[in-house]
Amino acid sequence: MRSFGLAFNARFEQWMFLIIPGSLVLGFFFSGPLQRFVPAVPYLFAYVTLTMAIGCGLGQLRTVVRRPGVLVLTFLIAHVLSPLVAYGVGALFFGPESPYVVGMVLFTIIPLGVSTVLWVGLSGGSIPLMLAMVVIDSALSPIVVPGGIRLLFHQAVKTDTGDMIRDLLLIIVVPTIIGVTLYELSKGRIQNAVKPFAAPISKLCFVAVVLLNAAAIAPYAEQLGGDLLRLVPLSLAMVGICYAIGYFGTMPYRDRELQITVSYATGMRNISLGIVLAMGYFSPLTAVPVVLSILIQQPLATVHHYVLQKLHKTTAGVEG
Repeated sequence: MRSFGLAFNARFEQWMFLIIPGSLVLGFFFSGPLQRFVPAVPYLFAYVTLTMAIGCGLGQLRTVVRRPGVLVLTFLIAHVLSPLVAYGVGALFFGPESPYVVGMVLFTIIPLGVSTVLWVGLSGGSIPLMLAMVVIDSALSPIVVPGGIRLLFHQAVKTDTGDMIRDLLLIIVVPTIIGVTLYELSKGRIQNAVKPFAAPISKLCFVAVVLLNAAAIAPYAEQLGGDLLRLVPLSLAMVGICYAIGYFGTMPYRDRELQITVSYATGMRNISLGIVLAMGYFSPLTAVPVVLSILIQQPLATVHHYVLQKLHKTTAGVEG
């Protein structure tokens, strides 16, 4: 059973760039029968957060704290520069009060994505640094997400900030605290002990979150009309810009491992949380740019990985 769980998890990660978009399409096609399960999304998401957090202990968090400049720079790029770019580009094409603009900004404000750790490892970045940044960023989300939305859209968007903070605490912060505590109590052994069972279930919960949120959005798809012709290239450009500013923003450090880590951190976000928040607190159309980002950020992660390998070979050739 243990070997089956580990093999399933490895296969899922290998084919994630196809599985997640496929789940999205299935959610749209079978939205009718899936609608009644949508209320389960926050609980599924809380479990995903818990399984992520049990891989991070206080030691990794202290490593990040010892490099506050890296942490601050990453968060500034991810949650200040990126939202401003998203707001400017979105407002230019749709007007500042458009729900699509809110969705584009929401994508840049939500915490760093858990799947980032996989790509950082494949590309030669720092897994402990990335994992710790994901945990810290997730813990700060009850402040960052509603704060960022209120600063940019205080007149255009009305939402219940108190309820949003409460939900973020329940589905992000509390599971994160529990996960880190379990890691410490087990002296780091818990992740390997439960991974064959917990990781596959977490992947299935992740698929369910995407599936159910797609089902929730489906009834509003007909309202999009010709907007998709502008939304798709804009979302593609926005995700690509987030990868690029993370990479070039850390060039002064002259540290390839750091550049790889931060570029993935700023390019990949916790999209499941973005959809949960978009559907729970904003117009359903707000979720459309977030959903498009699901389709885009994993394939772009593959492209980014390829580009990073080419850059590394070129640099190594020049130095040689």
